[in-house]
Amino acid sequence: VPVLQTNNGPGLTGLMTIAAHLVKQAKKDQLLGSTAEEKAVVQQWLEYRVTRVDGGSSKEDTRLILKDLNIHLEDKVYLAGNIFTLADILMYYGLHHVMVELTVQEKEKHLNVSRWFSHIQHYPGVRQHLPHVVFIKNRLYTNAH
Repeated sequence: VPVLQTNNGPGLTGLMTIAAHLVKQAKKDQLLGSTAEEKAVVQQWLEYRVTRVDGGSSKEDTRLILKDLNIHLEDKVYLAGNIFTLADILMYYGLHHVMVELTVQEKEKHLNVSRWFSHIQHYPGVRQHLPHVVFIKNRLYTNAH
């Protein structure tokens, strides 16, 4: 469990608590959502990250997570709809190790997740030290004879 020791008062514990605190400290409240509905959706995805993504360890867990996300992202640019939020950042970090390991075919099977992930990794300041995940944009093979 992550802990953030601050200069004034006791340390903060937990990924969501620390992340929300740092967002407020940086005066980037829009990352937590603008409307009550957006804030609730961001909170929902942060909880999903902690309970499902961080808690999932089996291949089956990973498959279900990718399936859930692929369906959710079918008609959305970001997890909370059309705005970039803390949910996108933390989900990106939670899934990076999964996306690095996927084959080209698995990435194609989860096109919406792949599109979203590729977009997030190119968002300024997000990827940091993590290796770039490659997504093939054009097919190297066709069914044509």
